[in-house]
Amino acid sequence: MDSGKYMLNFLKGELLLLDKPLYWTSFDLVRRVRGAILRKMKIKKIKVGHAGTLDPLATGLMLVCTGNSTKNIEQFQNLDKEYEAEIVLGARTASNDLETDVEEVSDVSHISRSMLTDILQEFSGTYEQEPPSYSARLINGKRAYDLARKGKLVKLKSNIVHIYDLKLLDYTRPSAKIYIKCSKGTYIRALARDIGNRIKSGAYLKSLRRTAIGDYKIEEAMTFYEFEKLLEFL
Repeated sequence: MDSGKYMLNFLKGELLLLDKPLYWTSFDLVRRVRGAILRKMKIKKIKVGHAGTLDPLATGLMLVCTGNSTKNIEQFQNLDKEYEAEIVLGARTASNDLETDVEEVSDVSHISRSMLTDILQEFSGTYEQEPPSYSARLINGKRAYDLARKGKLVKLKSNIVHIYDLKLLDYTRPSAKIYIKCSKGTYIRALARDIGNRIKSGAYLKSLRRTAIGDYKIEEAMTFYEFEKLLEFL
């Protein structure tokens, strides 16, 4: 295979479907992809960007664009997203996930599978959602999560999002596994928080995996290490 041809393709634009691992930031993945391409193709500069951030504690599908394809990032960002999440009922955390310690533990023995299924359906459709304090939203030029980590929790302006589908996949008290199909800008951590508020017991996001962006599926994605291996054959 002609590596020169692929160098031109990366420069002209490629759309890469990658499976982000746990604990990497979205920028970590982009940085490593850029570095791998630069080393392989022996070039000094190339545009690389991603269409839709995943938190470090989330895994799954990311669309990474190279070269001129970075012009299409906004188009990809506007696509609907699909997730599988595990939420823990009966407790809260300040970050709405496991970045911060569990607090305010409460009893969930009264929460049945049918009760939880009914509550999930209440979130289907248009939904006014307040972003988490630990988010990348900008507050006077500073990231909300930077302020939150310094103990300065701020109330962020709510957004209108849309939940197209929300299903209970499994419930083994106090953990619930759910499937979500939603519009861009939906925070699954905030959804977990709001479900917990609705059942008056609290809840936080234990794990999250993005399984689809529009018609792009996680089954089509490769890991970064598989991408590195692919580059060896170019």
